[in-house]
Amino acid sequence: MELKIEHLSKHFKDKTAVDDVCLTLTPGVWGLLGANGAGKTTLMRMIADIMTPTSGTISYDGTDIHKMGEAYRNLFGFLPQDFGYSRDFTVKDYLEYIAALKDVPARETTKKINHLLEILTLSDVKNKKISKLSGGMKRRVGIAQAMLNDPKILIMDEPTAGLDPGERVRFRNFISEFSHNRMVLISTHIVSDIEYIATRNAIMKAGHIIDVGTTDELVKQIEGKVWNCTVPAEKLPEYELRLRIINQRGEDNNQVSIRYLADKAELDGAVPASPRLEDLYLWLFPQTDLEKEGM
Repeated sequence: MELKIEHLSKHFKDKTAVDDVCLTLTPGVWGLLGANGAGKTTLMRMIADIMTPTSGTISYDGTDIHKMGEAYRNLFGFLPQDFGYSRDFTVKDYLEYIAALKDVPARETTKKINHLLEILTLSDVKNKKISKLSGGMKRRVGIAQAMLNDPKILIMDEPTAGLDPGERVRFRNFISEFSHNRMVLISTHIVSDIEYIATRNAIMKAGHIIDVGTTDELVKQIEGKVWNCTVPAEKLPEYELRLRIINQRGEDNNQVSIRYLADKAELDGAVPASPRLEDLYLWLFPQTDLEKEGM
């Protein structure tokens, strides 16, 4: 089972959002990493067949998804950044409505809805109107609707936006288990959401896929570029001006422990640290770039 994206591009009047992307998705969890404006959402909308590419093709097991039509949509689940719902819908009513749209057999609908409500801890609010729910609960309703038809391909755009830390942990565990013999593509700039569950990651920048690999494969490119050091607190403002500090923690005796990115040690006493996916993300997307893109 594979989803093959070949030379996919999308041009708007004054911008190229996706530029000649080639990527082959296989079963497992895939992370799609990139800053806001990198083209992730446009790419996913084309994979979901709700946006037409300017050029290129997407095929599922050798068949163009446009030619598959309804057969493709039947095996597909999609969570956009914002999913639509009527303000009068309760959680249960909305999921029943989506199940009908997805042609989930009536005899299976109640069982599937109850299962998802339990997993996503929504059972207690199933009769409440979605409009009255918290942001995190609304996001969980969106996750439930994407999974109602037990999809073989699940695409999720920023699925953990609005979830608290405990909800994010439960979501990661759920997706890790769900991904067996399925393709799950998660677009996010919250690297911890996919660092430990992603089978492979694709990194997107300015409309291009710039790298693909496992977390271990990807972080090798910044080995020797991540450093830990303890510095006097009064020196911190000076170091913040000339170093790419990515973490800092106050210590006893007016000291601060810092983690920073650099080609060489830069500071006396600095020791190399094992790189993580978040370090790679910040190396590829410096804060100045993220600020330009509106993060």
